[in-house]
Amino acid sequence: MIHPVILCGGSGTRLWPSSRRAYPKQFIPFLGEDTLFQRTLKRFSGSDFDAPIVLTNVDFRFMATEQAASAGLLDARVVVEPVLRDTAPAVLTAALMLKDDPDGLMLVAPSDHIIADENRFREAVHQGVASAEDGALVTFGVQPNAPETGYGYLELSTDTTAGPVPLKSFREKPDRATAEEMISSGAFLWNAGIFLFRIKDIIEAFSEHAPDLIAPCQSAIDEGADDVGFFRLGEKGYAAARAISFDYAVMEKASNVTAVPMDADWSDLGSWDALWAALDKDEAGVAIDGHALAVECENSLLRSEEDTLQLVGVGLKNIVAVAMRDAVLVADMGASQQIKSAVKILKDQKAAQAEDYPRFHRPWGWYETLCLGHRFQVKRIMVKPGGVLSLQSHMHRSEHWVVVAGTAEVTVGEEVNLLSENQSVYIPVGTVHRMANPGKLPMYLIEVQTGAYLGEDDIIRYEDIYNRG
Repeated sequence: MIHPVILCGGSGTRLWPSSRRAYPKQFIPFLGEDTLFQRTLKRFSGSDFDAPIVLTNVDFRFMATEQAASAGLLDARVVVEPVLRDTAPAVLTAALMLKDDPDGLMLVAPSDHIIADENRFREAVHQGVASAEDGALVTFGVQPNAPETGYGYLELSTDTTAGPVPLKSFREKPDRATAEEMISSGAFLWNAGIFLFRIKDIIEAFSEHAPDLIAPCQSAIDEGADDVGFFRLGEKGYAAARAISFDYAVMEKASNVTAVPMDADWSDLGSWDALWAALDKDEAGVAIDGHALAVECENSLLRSEEDTLQLVGVGLKNIVAVAMRDAVLVADMGASQQIKSAVKILKDQKAAQAEDYPRFHRPWGWYETLCLGHRFQVKRIMVKPGGVLSLQSHMHRSEHWVVVAGTAEVTVGEEVNLLSENQSVYIPVGTVHRMANPGKLPMYLIEVQTGAYLGEDDIIRYEDIYNRG
């Protein structure tokens, strides 16, 4: 039995503006109806795999549990990292949580990759099982088909690409000239960031190469507790672990590493040109995603995420154009790796679009701002069936709610009422209030806020079924 461990804490800024820190790419359905995270969960379901462990950070805990449940994987165990500590502490924490099965195999994978040929992927995993059972730390690599500078590389001890091969070294992301030399040698694979090993072997490897991480990660487990559908690691213990990647901490230092070549149509979906390559295209090489139109364009990607925003491209060549309500990206296809630098500039300029998403996801549903002006704000709010907002009050604003679909259970002071479509309620400043959706369909309402201060931090919570602070 293989224990899948899925790393689900990345921010995916190279796919900005669709992917942002507040709502990263693993939770977005770029290809079909399933998100990348849900595709990963389903990839590791079946008789060969035990229930997965999902490592994510505190901001994404509700997204992870909700998307796992909607994918039908109710047995997934979501483990919340209270602070960001990179991948080495995450992998070690999962291994320590599984240490009662020392001879069991642990398969570590990112949550945001594409593997189109799942059968070949499973074949590669089974090729690595024998090596892992013999004590090797197995990593999986992809045969390069281009001098890609956005990937790390695996240097093989031979130039063969058949079967498990002893690994000579890990190589960082190269410049183009170095990448071309690597490909021509035939002894390199792209590093897919997927690993397989026995649980006792990886714990031993940490003991040898990064022993300082063991005590804080074990302490975080011991201090942890179950919390509303996930397991929250203890913050004090986890914060004491140094932040370091799994490759740096262990894999690059270990001598017993084996690489398995994988021909499964893999992509880390780390850039817009990678998404363009994965999407269906017309005879001119144009990929259309959402409400977009291309006229005499070539080798381009046009994506619009808004129903009311029509994107039109005319005469474009090798261009990525992405339109959202609050941000528009236009980039040369070959420059998509530089988008991360552009996001950093936006962040330095304190632009909200750098990290915030126009639709704010919450455990009860989501909200989005329709209009914001001096002393007023208009929001659209969706509360999913069974969703309940916290019992709260505001010191600086009043609110007016108008139900536009579904039924809302509204608490205002001591009164509790059911409001249906076209009914409304007013909440004065300082009044304790709450809304909930008791129905079986999503409930939508329009909220009009008025007041001197409309920030989200003007909330005093009295009760919250999601145990937020």
